[in-house]
Amino acid sequence: MAEPMKIRATLQGDVADVRILMLHPMETGQRKDAKGDIVPLHFIQNVVVTHNGKVVLDAQWSQAVSRNPFLGLRVKGAKAGDKIGVTWTDNKGDKRSDEAAVAAGS
Repeated sequence: MAEPMKIRATLQGDVADVRILMLHPMETGQRKDAKGDIVPLHFIQNVVVTHNGKVVLDAQWSQAVSRNPFLGLRVKGAKAGDKIGVTWTDNKGDKRSDEAAVAAGS
């Protein structure tokens, strides 16, 4: 099973500043291992971000995204305690979902 994502959502007025770190190898299919064999493609294809269950981002990715991708976005109309959910699916069918609460800003 994939490692948990690191999700931080901080409120600034009525906008949540959301930062997500996804731990994933994101192999391009062009790199070779120590034996000289090509490392097979393994990358996140779809990322969905929700705010209290409503989809606010649905992204299609390719192998061109770097290892352990970082995603930042802003969600309008957020309040402290709202739930930000993130789900990704990769080309091998692996899936990971995590959730974080919006924290009050400083």
